[in-house]
Amino acid sequence: MKTADLYIRVSTDEQADKGYSQRNQDELLHKYCHSNGIRVQEIIYEDHSAKTFNRPEWRKILARFKKARVNPDLILFTKWDRFSRNTSDAYQMIALLRTYDIEPQAIEQPLDLSIPENKMMLAFYLAAPEVENDRRALNIFHGMRRARKEGRWIASAPVGYINKSYEDGRKYIAVNEPQAVIMRDAFQEIATGKYTVEQIWKVAKGKGLACGRNNFWNLIRNPVYCGKIVVPLFKDEPMHWVEAQHQPIITEAVFHRVQQVLDGRKRHLTKIVSPGRLLLRGFLKCPKCTRMLTGSPSKGSRNYYYYYHCSSACGVRFNADQVNAALIKELKRYTARPEFMGLFKKIVADAMEKKNAVVLNKQRLASKQLDDQQSRLNKAKDLLLSGDLDTIDYRSIKTEAENKIVALQHFLAAIADPQEAVATLLKRHDKVLLNLAFLYKKANVANKRKMIGLLFPGNLTYTSDGFEDGQMGNTIMLIYNKR
Repeated sequence: MKTADLYIRVSTDEQADKGYSQRNQDELLHKYCHSNGIRVQEIIYEDHSAKTFNRPEWRKILARFKKARVNPDLILFTKWDRFSRNTSDAYQMIALLRTYDIEPQAIEQPLDLSIPENKMMLAFYLAAPEVENDRRALNIFHGMRRARKEGRWIASAPVGYINKSYEDGRKYIAVNEPQAVIMRDAFQEIATGKYTVEQIWKVAKGKGLACGRNNFWNLIRNPVYCGKIVVPLFKDEPMHWVEAQHQPIITEAVFHRVQQVLDGRKRHLTKIVSPGRLLLRGFLKCPKCTRMLTGSPSKGSRNYYYYYHCSSACGVRFNADQVNAALIKELKRYTARPEFMGLFKKIVADAMEKKNAVVLNKQRLASKQLDDQQSRLNKAKDLLLSGDLDTIDYRSIKTEAENKIVALQHFLAAIADPQEAVATLLKRHDKVLLNLAFLYKKANVANKRKMIGLLFPGNLTYTSDGFEDGQMGNTIMLIYNKR
């Protein structure tokens, strides 16, 4: 008497769409074995796709066949698509099973594979479900591409949006507060080019952003936030953007500035080297032992209190807020000598002009590129009208040129007139250009520490009476008077 293992496979989508069931297959296989005098050894139930043989239960079957001394004569299933939906994989698996002296067989599509002509029927049985799978996948692909071209977001809503449905069942994404506000703030901070993406992500996480680091990097590259949907490259159709149906969170200009920063074309990063409450850490000497004072917070009953303190046994300790305030008071005592004001304005103007020469060069280059793209588009139109360029090639050139034109226009719009900016700066800050206290208070953390290093190259000594005299650098004293 021949022996057989019964392989019963069904996937969830097939069971819902076509009415397949494990119970039905089980009944058919048992009837077949009873009618043909075949003894059933094992019944294997599989709930997995047949696209590959990387299926949990099938792997167990192969492991058992490999170890067993005696294997069943047959492995039976109802149809060949229960066995596989991939022609090449199926042939390889049939060959492997034969090395174990096992014959696979579909009871509703029986084939004697020892007859060469039957291999043509096997190819048909295996190819038909594979073609069906490929057709279904292609239909889904074209449907998703059409949705993108219509400006619809077809995946799970990105951070800052939420998936919703209209009354007729059509799905869309809507702005989701407060996540949208956090993402908007993050884009605007990145656009300044002052801080790293890592720093901005950490601040956003502190505000409650529901997003990991790697996902955040992907999101800030996605134009969905400025109301655009990406239609990927496919055959002769180039990748392009279309207007989205959902409400944007940021403007397109902000998005393009962010991409410039990420590409390294507009980065002026500020490295935060010390907490804002301990700005003088590394610049203060101990008035007793002359060691450098360090700084740290101390937790009170409700708040943290910051102190500069000596690491030796001398016990020197100052309240950081009082020392920081005393430094502002000290800087107010210095006023610029009148004879240096005119010279300083000229130095500032010269420095700004040199800096702006780079900006002007970028502006000229971008304007030339804009003209070139416009000229390219006009030439393509002329070639299309004369019949020397087909419609598909024209559409490709047009899409690429228009995308570059939009990006260049945003870049040029973001560049202010350098000469006007210098004149406005000097006029607005005429009275405070050399006001040390004003400049210090307006600076960020890193620039405040740079100022301290330039003004007091020999470091500072503080006592309960204030800062000791004579600590300002000699070069600075040529420019300033002390009251």
